[in-house]
Amino acid sequence: MDCHSEPEEVIERCQQLGFTCVAISDHDATEGAFRVKELAPFKVIVAEEILTPAGEIMGMFLKERIASGLSVERAIDAIRAQGGLVALPHPFDPLRGLRLTTEALERVMPRVDIIEVFNARCHLPGSNRRAREFARKHGLPGTAGSDAHTIPEMGGTYVEMPDFGTPQEFLLALGKARINGKASSPFVHLHSTWAKIRNAF
Repeated sequence: MDCHSEPEEVIERCQQLGFTCVAISDHDATEGAFRVKELAPFKVIVAEEILTPAGEIMGMFLKERIASGLSVERAIDAIRAQGGLVALPHPFDPLRGLRLTTEALERVMPRVDIIEVFNARCHLPGSNRRAREFARKHGLPGTAGSDAHTIPEMGGTYVEMPDFGTPQEFLLALGKARINGKASSPFVHLHSTWAKIRNAF
């Protein structure tokens, strides 16, 4: 996890923005998401970016943390075992995307539910466009994320969609969503780098 924002700060920011739902997806951790869910007066989706040897897989609607280091296939198994949804975050970012061959990626696609088609921290040309095209090719709903590691980043990118209850209702609502996406400043990566250094010590 490379974010040091307190749950109360996240909740306050969501309320300032008028958000009625937020997905909290830390790297290899769910404690913060569960804490926000416990405190927030609005809907919170507990998610996690699970680091596999081939890159990150996102689980949404999780009930507990999934350990890093699993293969992509086993990470998907673990998400499914909790009744969660499988999402591919920033799948074509050259620095953070999945490092799978075309054949290997196509093999797992029948078990993927969502593609992140806009990530505010994707600054290299074509990454988000390729993700949108890939989602259309596979008939999957697209979502977007601010990928916020700091409070000010929250709200630059968000999704407007109908209300939902269950994960399956979320998928249906996502099919009717409107994405509002604005790229973050490239300088936001400096904060993430500094946070990783602090965590290391």
